[in-house]
Order: sequence, then C-alpha cells, then structure tokens
Amino acid sequence: MSQPLSGITVVDLTQIYNGPYATFLMATAGAMVIKIEPPGGESLRRRGIVGGAALPFAMLNGCKQSVVLDLKSDNGKAALLELVRNADVVVENFAPGVMERLGLGFAALKEINPRLIYAASSGFGSSGPYKNYPAMDLTVQAMSGVMSVTGFPDRPPVKAGPALCDFLAGVHLYGAIATALFERERSGVGSKVEVAMQDAVYASLSSSLGLAWAGSRAGDVPSRTGNRHAGLAEAPYNVYPATDGYVAIICTTDRHWKTLTEIMKRPELAEDSRYSTLKSRVSNMDSVDTLVSEWTAARTKDEIFKLLMDGYVPAAPVRDLIEVMNDENMHARGALQWQDHPELGRIVVQQSPIRHGDQPARALEPSHRLGQDTEEVLRTRTTLSDAHIVEVLKAISPKRL
Repeated sequence: MSQPLSGITVVDLTQIYNGPYATFLMATAGAMVIKIEPPGGESLRRRGIVGGAALPFAMLNGCKQSVVLDLKSDNGKAALLELVRNADVVVENFAPGVMERLGLGFAALKEINPRLIYAASSGFGSSGPYKNYPAMDLTVQAMSGVMSVTGFPDRPPVKAGPALCDFLAGVHLYGAIATALFERERSGVGSKVEVAMQDAVYASLSSSLGLAWAGSRAGDVPSRTGNRHAGLAEAPYNVYPATDGYVAIICTTDRHWKTLTEIMKRPELAEDSRYSTLKSRVSNMDSVDTLVSEWTAARTKDEIFKLLMDGYVPAAPVRDLIEVMNDENMHARGALQWQDHPELGRIVVQQSPIRHGDQPARALEPSHRLGQDTEEVLRTRTTLSDAHIVEVLKAISPKRL
C-alpha cells in the first residue's frame, strides 16, 4: 500500500540526531530521502569507530539513499542544485548561516524551485542573541534548564540520560515539515520552517516551571527534586527499592492510594488524616515515601509489579537497556525489530512511533554504506551529463576509500 508521504522527495543534509530523526520519520512514512554526506561521512557515521557508536547511525538512517557530495566544490554544488530542482523538501541542521555562506540558503534554492519546503534546525535559532552559539544536546540541556531540574537537590545538576533536546527538536521539525507540505497543497508555494532545540524543550519543563513560578512568588525558587514529581504535586511519586532493584510507583488519584494501602495490607493509612487526600500526602511526602519503601524493600520487582498491576496502580520496574532492547511489547507491536545489518550484523532498530490506522508500516531497510547510491541517484534523478557525474565521483572517490 502507498505510504502517506509516498511521492515526496527529501534532500537530507542533516547530521547527528536532530535532523536525521526528522528525516527518518519522513522515510518511514514513505518519502524518498536522499541523504547527502560530505566525503568521509557525517559526524555520527564517523563516530562509528568508537565502541558501539555505529548503532545510532544505523538506527536513524535506515530507508534512506546515501550520496556523497563535496559542497565546497563547484561540481558538488551543481549536483546538489540539480537534486533540489526536483525535490519537495530540503532539511538541514547546520549552524545558522552555513548554507548561506555556501550559496545554498533558502533564498537561492527557492529561485530554482518555488515549491520547495526548506526546513532548518539549530540549537538556538537563526535570530536572537544566542544564534551564533555552538550547540549540542548537552549545551542546550544546560541552557534550557533541563540540567537544573535533573538530579537530587543536595548534589550537582546532571544531564538527562537521553539526548532529549535533539530528539524533541527532531519531532517538532518533522511536524513543521508536514505542516508546510499541507499548506503548500493550498497555496502551491513553498516556504521555510525552522525549529530551535531550545524552543522545543521549554514546554516539557511544565511541572518544574509551575513549581519554580510558585516558589518565586514566595521568594524561594526550588531546585532539583530527584525522582519525585518535578512539581512536588504528587505523592507517592518516586522510585522505591526492591530486593533485586527498583520500582517506580505513582498514585495520581485517591483511589490509587487507597488500592495501594490495601495491597500493602495497611488500609488504615487511606483514612489517616495525614494521608487521606492528595494535599495531605504531599505535605507528608517524606513519611509517605518511608511507608512505601518499607513495603517494597521486602519484595522483588516482579512481585511488586504483579500486585500493583492486579490493582491497576501505575507502576513499573526500573529496567536496564538490554531488557528494553528485548521488550516483548515493543517487539510484538513491531516498534522494535531485529535487523541483519550488512556492516553491523544482527541489531535492534526502532520503527517510527507514528501509526497510520491499519496501514502496514514501511519495511525497515538497513542504513546504506557511505556513498552507496551516489552514482545511481545522480544518473536517475538529475540531468547532469555523464562527464559531470564522472567528475563528481572522481572528486569524492579517493576520500571515500
């Protein structure tokens, strides 16, 4: 069956996580994604020489064509312009101004393709006083406030484990592109869309921001809350010890709390004025955590989890990444799949989280070798002469070996 973005051609100039995730989502929705890399490969591919760092590239660049062009050369630029001429979307996540300095910014590209959607993403955006700051996920986590609310109040701030600024921006970038394509259906004219990583993160801090706002009005801005609710507005809400690890438990309603006390065989706690309402439990948060910890500490993760699932109390065992890679639910849904990769062997890769009704998802094609499709793409998707194509291939071939 045809995928939602079948017939859409994307020229992908992105690197690392942010942009490649947006174009991965487009590829799994059916778009033809032509990934353009410099001689030697983009930064994430080059990281593959370090330990398991090759896996992220394979995860984010399946279902894409791999083309190598030297955009600092006239031949490379001419080849890119030919690809853009017949493309629907160009996506890049360079620092602001890089594409303009190459003569390949939106103004130049829309001259040859007025229907083009030009999508850009950077750390802090192309306007404002931060626009020239170098940005990576770590620095945006620091600047955006993520690090200030991650960790425990009596310890230094720490970064969040996942590269959430990159991926939040990538998801927003995909949404921006899809929106622009929809608008083009009405107007017939292309446009430029932009997502700054810093902008994409702010709304995710809502619980922490609520606590900070209330604290600032009282003259006290609270710090990190550890594993407790970021807004200190729920109890119990924490990670509790088991005999073989930890379990996360949260009671968002009085009914959850009442059920938990029954499972703990302490039903009197539900009627105790210190714990009978959300407000009273939050006021006695330390005591609540002590009571729950005393119960969990005598049981295994699986025993706790089964009891709480039987009572429909929100909870989950804290699992390691190997367990997550083998998650039965995600594999059953096709969200995770085993793949025999030609360079990496047997690996686990993710499908797009976006489901389109009952439509089967696009089969996950392994990421391609660097430059694997350069000649075929240039011959089938441009009007470049044979001589020009030969010059492009000669220019990159020695650097690819």
